[in-house]
Amino acid sequence: MTVAVPQTIPQTTSQTPKQYTWSAGNARFTHLSGKLLGAHIAHAGLIVLWAGAMTLFELSRFDPSLPMYEQGLILLPHLASLGIGVGAGGAVVNTYPYFAIGVIHLVSSAVLGAGGLYHSLIGPDVLPQEKSFSGFFGYDWSDKGKMTTIIGIHLILLGLGAWFLVGKALFWGGLYDPTVENVRVVTDPTLNPGRIFSYLFGLQGAKGMAAVDNLEDLVGGHVWIGFVCILGGIWHIATKPFAWAQRSLYWTGEAYLSYSLGALAYMGFLGGYFATFNTLAYPEVFYGPISVAGVDVVSARTWLANSHFVLSGVLLIGHIWHAIRVRTYAATGVDYRR
Repeated sequence: MTVAVPQTIPQTTSQTPKQYTWSAGNARFTHLSGKLLGAHIAHAGLIVLWAGAMTLFELSRFDPSLPMYEQGLILLPHLASLGIGVGAGGAVVNTYPYFAIGVIHLVSSAVLGAGGLYHSLIGPDVLPQEKSFSGFFGYDWSDKGKMTTIIGIHLILLGLGAWFLVGKALFWGGLYDPTVENVRVVTDPTLNPGRIFSYLFGLQGAKGMAAVDNLEDLVGGHVWIGFVCILGGIWHIATKPFAWAQRSLYWTGEAYLSYSLGALAYMGFLGGYFATFNTLAYPEVFYGPISVAGVDVVSARTWLANSHFVLSGVLLIGHIWHAIRVRTYAATGVDYRR
């Protein structure tokens, strides 16, 4: 049976904040945009804190005489693959950049933590929706134009992140290239769209995108994905959703949560797939061989990939759970909470 979907679906979390317990998490802030902003900033602070603290912890126990992949490391291999602190053969020649990066993350986490505390405890519960700096961050879940603007901002930030890697490869020291076993600057990234997008269709090998085996294609891919993300971001900021999108999508906070969890699950599976099969982005000297028979050491590659797959499975379950809640409420008015 086909059920007509209204353009704006009532919020599935319509209770007042006082009826929620702490275990409800950010659901308590569904209608409190100021508090939700504080939670997001604090969450970002925790992520950056973990990154900084874990980098310093790994550095404190790092033994340059042993392979990275045998030491239970995940952050130092990522930094090394970016060409930071390593030289010929992937040997670590300077650990100071690792220390500096760890400290910078710790300082940044303090700034983010302060912002999170401010918006959680002092700032307004609901952000104003007006033509001012603070009003720019105000929103209503059913405001389709504002929601697509938020999507656009996120896409632009993702595009800039992709171009940051391009900048590192072209201008700021280069990347580690396992094919030459040294760090090198990429002077001629592949910009041919036919070559880059052929990876999506398996034309460069059965592994798809994970078949990339040279830095020129890898960096060129980031040039293109950065361009596509930024162009898409500008599009979403400058336009309103098409009529079919307004009819087909669900415009509630929980629906956006479901969409986001699904996207994260997809990217997690893709990351795990890359870690499993690709030795260019994940060099063997840092992450270990793709497959080793009869060895007791569990390499960084193995458990990094497995952790991606497991967490992606959890995210996918969350996506399905919240999608069922949203669609059930839209079709029948039944709220699982009640």
